[in-house]
Amino acid sequence: MTTEAAEAAGALQAHRPMLLGLAYRLLGSWHDAEDVLQETYLRWLGVDRSTVDEPRRYLSRVVTRLALDRLRARQSGRETYVGTWLPEPVPTTPSPFGPLDRAELRDSLSTALLHVLERLTPPERAVYVLHTAFELPYTEIGEILDRSAADCRQLHHRATARVQQEQRRFTASRSERERLLDAFLAAAQEGDLTTLTSLVASDATAWNDGGGRVRAALNPVSGADRIARFYAGIYGRRNPTAIERIELNGEPAVVITHADGIRYAFTIAAAGGQITGIYVVGNPAKMRSVD
Repeated sequence: MTTEAAEAAGALQAHRPMLLGLAYRLLGSWHDAEDVLQETYLRWLGVDRSTVDEPRRYLSRVVTRLALDRLRARQSGRETYVGTWLPEPVPTTPSPFGPLDRAELRDSLSTALLHVLERLTPPERAVYVLHTAFELPYTEIGEILDRSAADCRQLHHRATARVQQEQRRFTASRSERERLLDAFLAAAQEGDLTTLTSLVASDATAWNDGGGRVRAALNPVSGADRIARFYAGIYGRRNPTAIERIELNGEPAVVITHADGIRYAFTIAAAGGQITGIYVVGNPAKMRSVD
């Protein structure tokens, strides 16, 4: 590596956790986020860095624009994905995204929120992440997206309204989610339909992402009774060989390993003392960071 390349790499490395966290929140994919950072490095290497007053701001702009390009391409081709698409789970102890000392930083990594963000337009998602998680002012966001500050403020307003419609469904504390997760898995293994149904909200939904590569429900499973029967059928018949408690995306989770060696990352959303959402990722391509 030349001296110039080493200096460029060092400057990028200084901001890597933040940039990786930005790309991941925009894409919900660890693999894509790393690819964006590699492309960002190549562009950073080719720019006249003496003209860049604030490397962090410049690099954030490049990462955001590259991530949005990928997000638009992925959304246009989403119909080819087999079954439900969920964000790629990432272990966060320690966090590869830097300190998660602010609630906004930790919450913006949760599977439940990233799943909601998939329903936003790419510009809405970018403004929401940059303003809510990273506290950037609208003027700076406008420079990144080539939009006016007023336009960015309106995009954030629309994005926040959509997110808040769902946020009421995942307001439980960390300890409450841990309790509900443990109780749900125990009842599922015992085939206890009565307990399972009591743990799940009547309007809850379970999403399962197998990517067509492992066994998983192709469509969301909705309603407490259907969810209870579905997971009792899975875990009552196919008792897992291992259940590992882990932190994924800043929240309590478990990794379930079956006798055939297939592993599933299992997280929940909860509110009001009941489970409101279940997110299970088994697609091997998305489990690499967990492995």
